[in-house]
Amino acid sequence: MDRDNVDAPDAHPLFFCGIGGSGMLPLAQIAHGLGIEVAGSDRSYDQGRTPEKFAWLADNGFALFPQDGSGITSGKQILIASAAVEDTVPEVRRAKELGCQRMSRAELLSNLFNRAEHSVAVGGTSGKSTVTGMIAWIMAEAGRDPTVMNGAVMKNFADGSNPFASARMGSGRSFVSEVDESDGSIALYRPSVGVLLNVSLDHKSIEELRQLFGDYVAISDRAVINFDNEEARFLAERVKNVVSFAVHDQSADITVEPESIEQDALGIRAAVIDNRTREVFPLILPMPGMHNLSNALAAIAAASASGIEVRSAVYVLKDFAGLARRFDVVGTSASGITVIDDFGHNPEKCAATLRTLKATEGRVIAFFQPHGYGPLKQMGHELAETFAKELGADDITIMCDPVYFGGTVDRSEGTERIIAMIEEHGGTAEHIPEREACGDRIIEIASPGDRIVIMGARDDTLSTFARSIFERLA
Repeated sequence: MDRDNVDAPDAHPLFFCGIGGSGMLPLAQIAHGLGIEVAGSDRSYDQGRTPEKFAWLADNGFALFPQDGSGITSGKQILIASAAVEDTVPEVRRAKELGCQRMSRAELLSNLFNRAEHSVAVGGTSGKSTVTGMIAWIMAEAGRDPTVMNGAVMKNFADGSNPFASARMGSGRSFVSEVDESDGSIALYRPSVGVLLNVSLDHKSIEELRQLFGDYVAISDRAVINFDNEEARFLAERVKNVVSFAVHDQSADITVEPESIEQDALGIRAAVIDNRTREVFPLILPMPGMHNLSNALAAIAAASASGIEVRSAVYVLKDFAGLARRFDVVGTSASGITVIDDFGHNPEKCAATLRTLKATEGRVIAFFQPHGYGPLKQMGHELAETFAKELGADDITIMCDPVYFGGTVDRSEGTERIIAMIEEHGGTAEHIPEREACGDRIIEIASPGDRIVIMGARDDTLSTFARSIFERLA
C-alpha cells in the first residue's frame, strides 16, 4: 500500500486480526498505551487456546471478537493484518465491504517508530528479541524510560499486572524495536541506531538478505554491526558511522578478553573491552551460551551508540532476567532431568541452543515442532544438518508434524523428509506425527541427567507442552 496516502493511524480505531500473536500483541499494547481504541480477533481465541492471555486482554480494555467479521463495524476502523492473512478471512472481507484502510503490522509499527526522537532498531536473522530486551533494560536503568516493541515476554518488565510484557510503554523519547527481514518490512524503518546481529539463511535467500540488511544499515544514522559475522561485516562497508562488536574479532570496538570467558550451565562471565578507550569492564551475564555473550556485546554497543556509558551498560546486565521461551528453564526434576522451553526454529537459533546444551554434561533430548510447511521446505536441509551436527551419538531428536492452523499452504513435504536427512547426516531422530504422542515418547526414554529442550515457534501452547513434560517427570 502507499503509506503516504494513509491517514495517521492514531486518528482511527484499530482492529487487529490475530491480536494474540507474538507480533501483534505487543503492538496492540503500545497502540492501547497511546490512547488508541483497540479491538481484535484471533483464531486461537475462537479455539479456546491460551485462554489466560485473552482473559488478560479483555480485562485490560481490549475488545475481543470472534473471527467472523463482527468486530468490523465502521469504515473509520483500520484493519491491522499481516500480508499472510488471506482475503477469505471474514475480517478482510468485511473491511473491504466498509472501505476500511488496511495496514500490515510492520506498517503500523514503523509509522510509530519513525516518529520517535531517538529510535533503536534490532535486525538480524537470530537474537533480535534477546538483544531488544537487553537494550530495553539498559535504557530503563539509565533513566531513558523507553517504549519497547519485542517479540517475546521480557521478564524484567513482566509482573502480575502484565504477565505478557512483550511490549513496554514508556514516557521517554526513545523507541526500541526488533525489526523483521522475513517479509521485507525492515525497509520501512529509519532508525537513529540500526543494530545488525547476523545475516544467515532463514526465510529468504542470502542474496535477498544482503540487499535488505545492506539498505537497512545504510539508512541508519549509526549502525551497530557484528564483526564476527562475515556477511554482516561485509555490509559495514556501506556505513560511515559504525560501532562494531565481536566476541572473537579483537579489532571490534566492543569485544572481550578471550582468556577471561568463563561459562557454566547458568551463565557466563567475561572482561569487556572498549577498544576506543582501552577500558575494561567485568560482565556477569545470568544467561548461558556464547551466543548470549555476543548478544550482550550487541546491546552494550547499541547503548554506547545511544549515548550511554559502556561501564553502565555492562554493569546492569548482571540483573537481566531474560525472555520467555529463550532458553527458559522450566525446572529440574528430583532425578536431575531438566526441561527447557526455547524459541529455536531456524538453523542458527537451533544451533545456538544445542551448542549451549552441549557445553555441559548430559544427554540432550531435542523436541522440535516445525513452525510451518513453508519454512520447513525453505530451510529443511539446513535444519537437518544442524541437528545432526550439533548433537552427539547419545542424543536424540524427536519431531512432530508442522504446526498448521488452516489455510491453503502446500503440505506435500513434511517432517518425514527432515528426519530422513538427519539420519543421512549421521544423527538419531524419530518422527511422531502427534505432539502429545511425542510427549509420551519423551517421558518413556528420559533418564536422570538428561536435558529435554522443547523447540519451535508460532505456537504459544509449546510452553504449556513444556510445563506438562516437567510436571509428568516431577
